[in-house]
Amino acid sequence: MVLGACTVLQGDKIDYKSAAVKTPSLEVPPDLTQLSKDSRYNVPGAAVTASGFQTSQASSAAVPTAAAKLADVRVERSGTQRWLVVDRPADKLWEPVKDFWTENGFLLSLDQANLGIMETDWAENRAKIPQDFIRNTLGKVFDSLYSTGERDKFRTRLERNEAGGTDIFISHRGMVEVYNSDKKDQTVWQPRAADPELEAEFLRRLMVKLGVSQEQSQALVAAGVPKDSSSLSQLNGQPVVQLSDGFDRAWRRVGLALDRTNFTVEDRDRSKGVYFVRYVQPRADTSEPGFFSKLFSGSKPDSKPQKFKVSVVSQGTATVVSIQNADGSTLAQADAQRILKVLADDLK
Repeated sequence: MVLGACTVLQGDKIDYKSAAVKTPSLEVPPDLTQLSKDSRYNVPGAAVTASGFQTSQASSAAVPTAAAKLADVRVERSGTQRWLVVDRPADKLWEPVKDFWTENGFLLSLDQANLGIMETDWAENRAKIPQDFIRNTLGKVFDSLYSTGERDKFRTRLERNEAGGTDIFISHRGMVEVYNSDKKDQTVWQPRAADPELEAEFLRRLMVKLGVSQEQSQALVAAGVPKDSSSLSQLNGQPVVQLSDGFDRAWRRVGLALDRTNFTVEDRDRSKGVYFVRYVQPRADTSEPGFFSKLFSGSKPDSKPQKFKVSVVSQGTATVVSIQNADGSTLAQADAQRILKVLADDLK
């Protein structure tokens, strides 16, 4: 029985825990009138009760709800990349998106509305920890000793589109704790590949937050489209990435690929097709180390940031992506080849 229980996981495959202490929300007894945060939408003289709410719901069952009418959220997809297109201005979406990450157990380490970028702190998906007999028995006492040896963080970027709406991109970055010696007495954190399925799941949950039903969100995220092609080639003696789609779609895809591949978009100029980016050697700067780091000391890699310009240029029905130094000068061919190959692999 103990061995069989070792393979049992929690029903929800996502259960992130941050440093914030979560407390259960207060349960309101039936028919107890609640205090309203904002009374502008209350009917004068009417008490707000649980039974009254159910009665009003039953009497208006034939009237379409706001969520049923809501058709301003859709998913765009290209290969493993997905993003949301919402027919609402970015300033109306910023606070709901912030609340979304908090509700899912994350703390925000970056919150820059002027750039349209927010980023979560490193967190652990506790749903990946096996629920064995020992942990179920002693978990409440020694739960902090259990760790998956993995950490995740997510970057969300909101960008206004030409139609007046907003494109929302969610990109995942992961780290894994590994031994760095044959003696297995010391561990370090190393980057692991981005998980497109995690990105898709959080996009789906965000759609529900924005008013789409569970069933609709699952269908929209699962829907597939033909994969766009990308290739690494040469143009005027310099390496470039060629995309088979137009500028608008290529601009979105390149931005998401930059977010995935450890680049920080410091600024962007869509009219000129330029991303101003900074690259830093990835490190898991988390205050909550894994199980092995609690027993042994570990080291953290570090390096100085490098800045580049990534150009997205339309050529008819196709698009060409190139990279230069921050001042616009030509980047060394070997460095340009290495960086663009990373982008090309993610754009496939």
